[in-house]
Amino acid sequence: MESAAYGASLAGGDFNFLHFIKQPQTIVRLLSWVFSVVVFATITAEGYFNNSQENVTKCIFNQNDSACGFGVGVGLLAFLACIIFIILDAYFPQISSATERKKIVIGDLAFSGVWTFFWFICFCVLANQWSHTTEPAIPIDAARAVVAFSFFSIVTWALLTLFAFTRYRQGVSDFDQGYTDPANDRSAPYPATSPYPPYPNSGPEGYQRSPFTPQNPEQSAPYQPPSY
Repeated sequence: MESAAYGASLAGGDFNFLHFIKQPQTIVRLLSWVFSVVVFATITAEGYFNNSQENVTKCIFNQNDSACGFGVGVGLLAFLACIIFIILDAYFPQISSATERKKIVIGDLAFSGVWTFFWFICFCVLANQWSHTTEPAIPIDAARAVVAFSFFSIVTWALLTLFAFTRYRQGVSDFDQGYTDPANDRSAPYPATSPYPPYPNSGPEGYQRSPFTPQNPEQSAPYQPPSY
Protein backbone atom coordinates (compact mmCIF):
# COMPACT_ATOMS: atom_id res chain seq x y z
CA MET A 1 0.00 0.00 0.00
CA GLU A 2 2.96 2.30 0.55
CA SER A 3 3.77 2.36 -3.16
CA ALA A 4 0.24 3.35 -4.14
CA ALA A 5 -0.19 6.40 -1.91
CA TYR A 6 -1.97 9.22 -3.77
CA GLY A 7 -2.02 7.39 -7.07
CA ALA A 8 1.68 6.62 -7.54
CA SER A 9 2.13 3.28 -9.26
CA LEU A 10 5.75 2.95 -8.11
CA ALA A 11 7.94 4.38 -5.40
CA GLY A 12 11.54 4.72 -6.45
CA GLY A 13 11.12 2.89 -9.76
CA ASP A 14 12.66 3.80 -13.08
CA PHE A 15 10.98 6.51 -15.18
CA ASN A 16 9.11 5.06 -18.17
CA PHE A 17 8.51 7.82 -20.71
CA LEU A 18 6.10 5.82 -22.90
CA HIS A 19 3.99 4.85 -19.90
CA PHE A 20 4.02 8.43 -18.64
CA ILE A 21 3.04 10.01 -21.97
CA LYS A 22 0.13 7.56 -22.40
CA GLN A 23 -1.47 8.37 -19.07
CA PRO A 24 -4.84 10.19 -19.41
CA GLN A 25 -3.75 12.91 -16.99
CA THR A 26 -0.61 13.60 -19.02
CA ILE A 27 -2.56 13.74 -22.29
CA VAL A 28 -5.13 16.16 -20.87
CA ARG A 29 -2.42 18.31 -19.34
CA LEU A 30 -0.60 18.52 -22.67
CA LEU A 31 -3.87 19.52 -24.36
CA SER A 32 -4.36 22.21 -21.73
CA TRP A 33 -0.85 23.43 -22.44
CA VAL A 34 -1.56 23.65 -26.20
CA PHE A 35 -4.88 25.41 -25.67
CA SER A 36 -3.30 28.01 -23.38
CA VAL A 37 -0.61 28.69 -25.98
CA VAL A 38 -3.26 29.22 -28.66
CA VAL A 39 -5.21 31.66 -26.47
CA PHE A 40 -2.46 33.95 -25.20
CA ALA A 41 -0.30 33.73 -28.33
CA THR A 42 -3.22 34.52 -30.65
CA ILE A 43 -4.29 37.51 -28.57
CA THR A 44 -0.72 38.76 -28.36
CA ALA A 45 -0.09 38.40 -32.10
CA GLU A 46 -3.50 39.22 -33.62
CA GLY A 47 -5.66 40.41 -30.77
CA TYR A 48 -5.15 44.12 -31.38
CA PHE A 49 -5.86 46.34 -34.36
CA ASN A 50 -5.05 49.94 -35.20
CA ASN A 51 -8.09 52.16 -34.81
CA SER A 52 -7.77 54.69 -37.62
CA GLN A 53 -10.21 57.12 -36.03
CA GLU A 54 -8.39 57.43 -32.72
CA ASN A 55 -4.98 56.31 -34.08
CA VAL A 56 -4.49 53.92 -31.16
CA THR A 57 -4.28 50.15 -30.83
CA LYS A 58 -7.45 48.51 -29.57
CA CYS A 59 -8.47 44.99 -28.61
CA ILE A 60 -10.41 43.08 -31.25
CA PHE A 61 -13.03 42.13 -28.64
CA ASN A 62 -15.23 45.21 -28.76
CA GLN A 63 -12.16 47.40 -28.30
CA ASN A 64 -12.06 46.26 -24.67
CA ASP A 65 -8.40 46.07 -23.69
CA SER A 66 -9.31 44.51 -20.33
CA ALA A 67 -10.78 41.49 -22.11
CA CYS A 68 -7.59 40.92 -24.09
CA GLY A 69 -5.43 41.47 -21.02
CA PHE A 70 -7.46 39.00 -18.97
CA GLY A 71 -7.24 36.37 -21.71
CA VAL A 72 -3.47 36.80 -22.01
CA GLY A 73 -2.99 36.60 -18.24
CA VAL A 74 -5.09 33.46 -17.76
CA GLY A 75 -3.52 31.75 -20.77
CA LEU A 76 0.06 32.62 -19.83
CA LEU A 77 -0.29 31.46 -16.22
CA ALA A 78 -1.99 28.27 -17.39
CA PHE A 79 0.90 27.67 -19.79
CA LEU A 80 3.48 28.00 -17.00
CA ALA A 81 1.43 25.89 -14.58
CA CYS A 82 1.11 23.07 -17.11
CA ILE A 83 4.89 22.92 -17.48
CA ILE A 84 5.40 22.82 -13.70
CA PHE A 85 2.78 20.13 -13.12
CA ILE A 86 4.03 17.99 -16.01
CA ILE A 87 7.48 17.99 -14.37
CA LEU A 88 5.91 17.12 -11.01
CA ASP A 89 3.87 14.33 -12.60
CA ALA A 90 7.03 12.83 -14.06
CA TYR A 91 8.84 13.07 -10.71
CA PHE A 92 5.83 11.96 -8.65
CA PRO A 93 6.46 8.16 -8.72
CA GLN A 94 9.96 8.72 -7.36
CA ILE A 95 8.66 10.37 -4.18
CA SER A 96 8.45 7.92 -1.30
CA SER A 97 7.11 10.36 1.30
CA ALA A 98 3.32 10.37 1.46
CA THR A 99 3.38 13.86 2.98
CA GLU A 100 5.14 15.35 -0.05
CA ARG A 101 2.78 13.51 -2.40
CA LYS A 102 -0.19 14.90 -0.52
CA LYS A 103 1.09 18.47 -0.86
CA ILE A 104 1.56 18.05 -4.62
CA VAL A 105 -1.88 16.52 -5.11
CA ILE A 106 -3.61 19.21 -3.03
CA GLY A 107 -1.75 21.92 -4.94
CA ASP A 108 -2.78 20.36 -8.24
CA LEU A 109 -6.39 20.05 -7.08
CA ALA A 110 -6.60 23.64 -5.85
CA PHE A 111 -4.94 25.20 -8.90
CA SER A 112 -6.90 23.13 -11.41
CA GLY A 113 -10.19 23.99 -9.72
CA VAL A 114 -9.40 27.72 -9.62
CA TRP A 115 -8.22 27.76 -13.23
CA THR A 116 -11.33 25.93 -14.41
CA PHE A 117 -13.30 28.81 -12.92
CA PHE A 118 -10.96 31.42 -14.46
CA TRP A 119 -11.27 29.84 -17.91
CA PHE A 120 -15.06 29.91 -17.54
CA ILE A 121 -14.94 33.62 -16.73
CA CYS A 122 -12.50 34.20 -19.60
CA PHE A 123 -14.79 32.42 -22.06
CA CYS A 124 -17.86 34.33 -20.89
CA VAL A 125 -16.08 37.70 -21.10
CA LEU A 126 -14.56 37.08 -24.54
CA ALA A 127 -17.75 35.60 -25.98
CA ASN A 128 -19.82 38.50 -24.64
CA GLN A 129 -17.43 41.14 -25.97
CA TRP A 130 -17.19 39.38 -29.32
CA SER A 131 -20.98 39.37 -29.67
CA HIS A 132 -20.95 43.17 -29.30
CA THR A 133 -18.05 43.76 -31.69
CA THR A 134 -19.03 45.80 -34.75
CA GLU A 135 -15.61 46.71 -36.13
CA PRO A 136 -15.32 45.07 -39.59
CA ALA A 137 -11.55 45.35 -40.07
CA ILE A 138 -10.50 42.72 -37.51
CA PRO A 139 -9.15 39.16 -37.85
CA ILE A 140 -12.35 37.19 -37.36
CA ASP A 141 -10.68 33.78 -37.42
CA ALA A 142 -8.30 34.79 -34.64
CA ALA A 143 -11.13 36.02 -32.43
CA ARG A 144 -13.14 32.85 -32.99
CA ALA A 145 -10.11 30.68 -32.22
CA VAL A 146 -9.54 32.48 -28.92
CA VAL A 147 -13.17 32.03 -27.87
CA ALA A 148 -13.25 28.38 -28.96
CA PHE A 149 -10.03 27.36 -27.22
CA SER A 150 -11.08 29.21 -24.10
CA PHE A 151 -14.11 26.94 -24.01
CA PHE A 152 -11.98 23.84 -24.67
CA SER A 153 -9.74 24.88 -21.77
CA ILE A 154 -12.73 24.77 -19.41
CA VAL A 155 -13.22 21.10 -20.29
CA THR A 156 -9.57 20.08 -19.99
CA TRP A 157 -8.98 21.88 -16.70
CA ALA A 158 -12.20 20.40 -15.29
CA LEU A 159 -10.83 16.95 -16.18
CA LEU A 160 -7.53 17.80 -14.48
CA THR A 161 -9.49 18.79 -11.39
CA LEU A 162 -11.29 15.45 -11.49
CA PHE A 163 -8.01 13.53 -11.86
CA ALA A 164 -6.45 15.41 -8.93
CA PHE A 165 -9.53 14.82 -6.78
CA THR A 166 -9.42 11.10 -7.60
CA ARG A 167 -5.77 10.90 -6.55
CA TYR A 168 -6.56 12.80 -3.36
CA ARG A 169 -9.44 10.47 -2.49
CA GLN A 170 -7.24 7.46 -3.18
CA GLY A 171 -4.58 8.77 -0.83
CA VAL A 172 -7.13 9.44 1.92
CA SER A 173 -8.52 5.93 1.45
CA ASP A 174 -5.03 4.45 1.80
CA PHE A 175 -4.51 6.27 5.09
CA ASP A 176 -7.92 5.13 6.35
CA GLN A 177 -6.86 1.54 5.72
CA GLY A 178 -3.81 1.93 7.92
CA TYR A 179 -1.15 3.47 5.70
CA THR A 180 1.70 5.10 7.60
CA ASP A 181 4.53 7.15 6.24
CA PRO A 182 7.80 5.30 6.96
CA ALA A 183 9.52 8.61 7.70
CA ASN A 184 6.99 9.44 10.44
CA ASP A 185 6.22 5.96 11.76
CA ARG A 186 6.83 6.05 15.54
CA SER A 187 5.01 2.81 16.30
CA ALA A 188 7.79 0.58 15.02
CA PRO A 189 9.44 -1.65 17.66
CA TYR A 190 12.81 -0.13 16.82
CA PRO A 191 13.99 2.90 14.82
CA ALA A 192 13.51 2.73 11.06
CA THR A 193 17.15 3.58 10.48
CA SER A 194 18.36 0.44 12.28
CA PRO A 195 17.91 -2.90 10.48
CA TYR A 196 18.33 -4.88 13.71
CA PRO A 197 16.29 -4.97 16.94
CA PRO A 198 17.98 -3.63 20.09
CA TYR A 199 19.83 -6.00 22.41
CA PRO A 200 17.43 -7.14 25.16
CA ASN A 201 18.16 -5.46 28.47
CA SER A 202 17.75 -6.96 31.91
CA GLY A 203 18.05 -5.67 35.41
CA PRO A 204 17.42 -2.18 36.71
CA GLU A 205 18.00 0.78 34.38
CA GLY A 206 19.08 -1.31 31.46
CA TYR A 207 21.86 -3.28 33.23
CA GLN A 208 23.04 -6.13 30.99
CA ARG A 209 24.14 -9.39 32.59
CA SER A 210 27.60 -10.56 31.67
CA PRO A 211 27.53 -13.63 29.41
CA PHE A 212 29.95 -15.40 31.81
CA THR A 213 27.81 -14.83 34.92
CA PRO A 214 26.08 -18.02 36.17
CA GLN A 215 22.32 -18.14 36.00
CA ASN A 216 21.96 -18.39 39.83
CA PRO A 217 23.94 -15.61 41.47
CA GLU A 218 23.82 -17.39 44.91
CA GLN A 219 25.75 -20.39 43.61
CA SER A 220 29.23 -19.66 42.45
CA ALA A 221 30.75 -21.71 39.69
CA PRO A 222 33.01 -24.52 40.98
CA TYR A 223 36.70 -23.96 40.59
CA GLN A 224 38.25 -26.08 37.89
CA PRO A 225 42.03 -26.48 38.26
CA PRO A 226 43.89 -26.38 35.00
CA SER A 227 45.07 -29.70 33.70
CA TYR A 228 48.78 -30.14 33.00
